[in-house]
Amino acid sequence: MEPVETPSAAERAAPLRPATSPRPHVTWQKLTFLPAFLIAVLLATWLWFAQADLDPLSANTLSNGQVSKALWQHVKLTVISTFFVLLLAIPLGIVLTREAFRKASPVVTAVAHTGRATPVIGLLALLVIWLGTGTKAVLIGMITYAVLPVLSNTIAGLKGNDPTLLEAARGIGMTPLGVLTHVELPLAVPLILAGVRTALVLDVGTATLATFGGGGGLGVLITTGITDQRMPVLMLGSILTVTLALLLDWLASLAELLVRPRGLGVGT
Repeated sequence: MEPVETPSAAERAAPLRPATSPRPHVTWQKLTFLPAFLIAVLLATWLWFAQADLDPLSANTLSNGQVSKALWQHVKLTVISTFFVLLLAIPLGIVLTREAFRKASPVVTAVAHTGRATPVIGLLALLVIWLGTGTKAVLIGMITYAVLPVLSNTIAGLKGNDPTLLEAARGIGMTPLGVLTHVELPLAVPLILAGVRTALVLDVGTATLATFGGGGGLGVLITTGITDQRMPVLMLGSILTVTLALLLDWLASLAELLVRPRGLGVGT
């Protein structure tokens, strides 16, 4: 019978780490390509507008800083709504994975799915009727529409953690809060960030409809270009919207690369 090897004292005292470290979904090489592509697109757009012969209506729509104002409104709507989505969805996802509230998780997720399944333009119309035109109704609609991916990914990430790691962390004397902050959340970061990326892109797209609720944004340029049949205005609004969505997705990818844990060290 072969002798059984027992771990040494140094091995027992070593930090607890997962057997394998997940490979990042994004790499530095991928992250350097997109900014170069976006710069090329914006430069080509600027060169096209510099030599374009705009009619008086198009020139008036794009003059006096109206483009920068619409872009700033769009960015502000996206950032504020995403902030409140994170403020609501991540703590709620944590609560719904605790033992006392797990039975409520399917109900809350079903309600979130209902909000996502509702056509956003219909939801926005109802909110405008209820709250009146303005930023408040638009933000509530955007938050309702984008909360599901972050909530569902937070729940999935926390539920998908290896139970043996959690049990080992409890076994070395960590408190429930310590297990959550030092083990569960770091392991769930990749899935949570994936949900944040989805929410960001959804918010950028939903913000284009803010013009129908009096919230401004790049949707003003798009609707003006459609209703007045001014292709340059429509193209500029569409290009800036797509560029903004890709840029925010790139920034979220950068955050994912920087925050994603390479290993898990558990202390006392």
